[in-house]
Amino acid sequence: MILNANERSFEPFSLIRLLRTCFGQGTGERVCILIDLPDPSAVKDFSFLGDERLSIQNYGHSVFYQGFLTGALDELNWTKGDFYAYKETGGSNLDMADECFAPDGSQLSLDKDIYPNYDIILTVSTFSATAPLTAKCKEFGFRGATLHGLNQIIIDSGLSVDYEAVSSDAERLRRGLTRADRFEIDFEVEGSKYTLVLHTNGQEAQKSHGLCPPGKPDVANLPAGEVYFVPEGADGVFPFKYEEGTIGLLHVKDGMIFKSQFVYGDYDQIEAHNRKLADDPMTGAIGELGFGTQVLPFSGRDIQDEKILGTIHVATGRDDHLGGKLTPDLFKERLNASHDDVLYAPHKTPEIRLPEARMYKSGQTRVLIRNYQPAEYMIALLEGLGDA
Repeated sequence: MILNANERSFEPFSLIRLLRTCFGQGTGERVCILIDLPDPSAVKDFSFLGDERLSIQNYGHSVFYQGFLTGALDELNWTKGDFYAYKETGGSNLDMADECFAPDGSQLSLDKDIYPNYDIILTVSTFSATAPLTAKCKEFGFRGATLHGLNQIIIDSGLSVDYEAVSSDAERLRRGLTRADRFEIDFEVEGSKYTLVLHTNGQEAQKSHGLCPPGKPDVANLPAGEVYFVPEGADGVFPFKYEEGTIGLLHVKDGMIFKSQFVYGDYDQIEAHNRKLADDPMTGAIGELGFGTQVLPFSGRDIQDEKILGTIHVATGRDDHLGGKLTPDLFKERLNASHDDVLYAPHKTPEIRLPEARMYKSGQTRVLIRNYQPAEYMIALLEGLGDA
């Protein structure tokens, strides 16, 4: 039986339980916390604390740093528990500047002073750092987690679950979706229907499940809970919600968005998007298809909301951190080399209906989602009754 998030109770948040489940009991690992700030030198003497505009970074300090100072390090058998700030990147998954600062005011280098000297790095930030840190962990050998967009709802729900169970659920869905030939997503806007087709060509599905055990450099995305693909091609049309409620139709051919078509709202936003696509076509590359696997409340932050069962997200931009071939050097400008999730969920895109999402695999058609609710096949997979 799949519970509604409102009917589900969550364990009280425990930093020790979360980190022990995700990373395992420690053996003396050196750990640090990174936050992003508009001016990273504001970490000196923790002068950023109390700034309401920096609530995410305040949680990084109060939940993680203070948690380490009050005994979590000893319980986990970790060491150090240091705290640093780097300059916010300005976009999702953009590469990070090397300069960073410590609370004593000293200026340091991520490459020289941080990555080589810590075994576990926890990043609490406004903008996702998953892609650049995934590349760095392979170079320097550390493990870590990215927790961008942290808020109290996420702490009380998405970080207060049993990640062994999350991993198990994600694996059930992964086995049911893996090696699919293609996926089709139907959308409806203003009474008209559109379909996006994403070709996976028998690709092995991947999962974000929150576990990052010893022995392999890796970066987990928390909250976790999704099954995802790096599409090998895409065609069709899908709606996109811009700022201020503007809706456009994105036209896709050969895996690339090549134009946005105005539906309603601010026409200038559509024109600006089309100019960007013309100037740097790689910004229209389809880099991911993801399905949420968890029963959670909506938090207002994509980091959690894209992990909710019944939601679906399509990402544009770089996908090298997911095993794809879209690397930052392929983009015309550094600021264009982002990975941006386009989330379809009832609270975020109420103007856009999602009548159905289907999977084509081994000559069979399986309905996965109807109207933002998991269909019978996905429910059966989670309950261990579906085919694998």
